[in-house]
Amino acid sequence: MPQALSTILVTPAEMTEVDKDAAHSGIDSFSLMRSAGTAVAAAGLRLYPGALRFAVLCGPGNNGGDGYVAAAALAASGASVAVFALGDAAMLKGDAALARDAFAQAAGSLDAYMPQPGDIVIDALFGAGLARDVPEQARAVIDRVNASKVPVVAVDLPSGIDGRTGEIRGSSFVAAHTVTFMAAKPGHLLMPGRARCGTLEIFDIGIPARIVAARAGHLHVNTPALWEQYVGALDPATHKYKRGHLAVLCGGPVSTGAARLSAAAGLRAGAGLVTLASPAEALAVNASHLTAVMLKEVSDAAGLAAWLKDRRLNAFVLGPGFGVGAKARDFVLMLCGRALVLDADGISSFRDGRERLFDTIAAEGGEVVMTPHEGEFARLFPDIAADVTLSKIEKAQAAAKLSHAVIVYKGPDTVIAAPSGRAAVNVNAPPWLATAGSGDVLAGIIGAHLAQGMPAFEAAAAAVWRHSEAGVGAGRTATAESLVENIAPLGNNT
Repeated sequence: MPQALSTILVTPAEMTEVDKDAAHSGIDSFSLMRSAGTAVAAAGLRLYPGALRFAVLCGPGNNGGDGYVAAAALAASGASVAVFALGDAAMLKGDAALARDAFAQAAGSLDAYMPQPGDIVIDALFGAGLARDVPEQARAVIDRVNASKVPVVAVDLPSGIDGRTGEIRGSSFVAAHTVTFMAAKPGHLLMPGRARCGTLEIFDIGIPARIVAARAGHLHVNTPALWEQYVGALDPATHKYKRGHLAVLCGGPVSTGAARLSAAAGLRAGAGLVTLASPAEALAVNASHLTAVMLKEVSDAAGLAAWLKDRRLNAFVLGPGFGVGAKARDFVLMLCGRALVLDADGISSFRDGRERLFDTIAAEGGEVVMTPHEGEFARLFPDIAADVTLSKIEKAQAAAKLSHAVIVYKGPDTVIAAPSGRAAVNVNAPPWLATAGSGDVLAGIIGAHLAQGMPAFEAAAAAVWRHSEAGVGAGRTATAESLVENIAPLGNNT
């Protein structure tokens, strides 16, 4: 796979245009289908050399054509092959018809397929372009196969998964392995589709990278390639202020732990200095827990305004354990011109009056990152959250554009989106990262990156990646404290 395509996400609509552009450039489209089907056959033989039979389920379009090519290649290798077709195979057109004709055996009806021990299913029914519920005939077979636990190798995307949104359209195969072509699609990475793809193989069928890249939008897989240009060795002559001064704002005395987690994560993630800004009534409890993190009394808006005169303070985190209400709103609006991570209570405080927040961010021009989980996203962006036609990527993009902030839409498939439309989907998070305080740690890492001068989108994307790697390092018994301990140096993650 060309390096230029290794992190690109291509929507099904964009891939359709890529195919057209390849044909217009003079590339024989049937040769591409032959490459795709042969790759699927190779995957089946490589993964299941002891298969008693390959049952190839072919749909009514080009995905079915890929299936016929795979069936012919499997038969040529000496494997036992049976093809079952959805609809009338005689109605296939174009390249799919050529592929059908090149396969010597007649296809049975899809209804007739009954999984047998030793079968390997090649799912070539629909692929990534599906944008409607699967027909009842296909659903019955999908459900039989899933119930049988027969392994499935999916062509492009497990049939029944929407390639744009990752949603299940009525029913879908649960694949052990998926072979897609040229670039990953959103449906491979967004839940619940991602959980049904098994291992993902991206195969280069011969379309020049320039053709794919020309049609690709601003979607990527979140990898260090997105932000490695901002990762450099420390200057031997550096000092703590050159590494940035991160301020984490704390709530009242009974809810200080979340802010301390953010502060500890910010220090571990590379900020030169971290100060916990605490109201007077929480100073004692915070002082009893802090060592390298400094403590500053900031009880009200006047105190914050006075502190902000120190321009060495170059990034802020507000939200973890802060409390929902007018004080949070006042503080946030004072910080919209700075580098700011807005998390948890800082987000929820603007459930009513969000327009003032968004307008202030736009007017002040700060580097603002918001980190909502699903519930917080619905509170701040109820209209976007309720739009069932949008994918998670599209929701994050719409929220970023509306708010003028970078959005980190958290979850097992965290999406990072910028107001410009750039977006990345994170894939390296272990499931045990969903633990109390985990989001507070993430906020602190983002804050550290902002303090060190990274642009907001790259700061957020790198932080989500490092946070996930810390989860891997902490293991299945991870706690928020152990996540902090396992934040590796930024350069180690590239």
